[in-house]
Amino acid sequence: VQLQASGGGLVQAGGSLRLSCVASGNIHRVYDMSWYRQAPEKRRELVAEIAHGGTTNYADSVKGRFTISRDNAANIVTLQMNGLKPEDTAVYLCNMLVSERSNIWVSRNYWGEGTLVTVSS
Repeated sequence: VQLQASGGGLVQAGGSLRLSCVASGNIHRVYDMSWYRQAPEKRRELVAEIAHGGTTNYADSVKGRFTISRDNAANIVTLQMNGLKPEDTAVYLCNMLVSERSNIWVSRNYWGEGTLVTVSS
């Protein structure tokens, strides 16, 4: 299973970006999908997560500004980021809990390569 993220870039404060992450491979089912971020010299933190049924959870720092969504048929998770602030600058990483067709009873966490988001003041 491979996860490919895209959509990062440089934006001014108050601007918007849309991140996407698609999973490919021998996938039976994708359960939780989530976005994390890691800023320089800071710990990785959960930004947002969405369950297979659509239940969402957000970090307090992004509530009301970020929206996570998913396409179960295409195994895609998207993070719409509005009202970006300089403190949102970080490498954003997608994560998915996946069961594979080779063993549908076992789920594993997979990470995509990060995509850099830079917000200038």
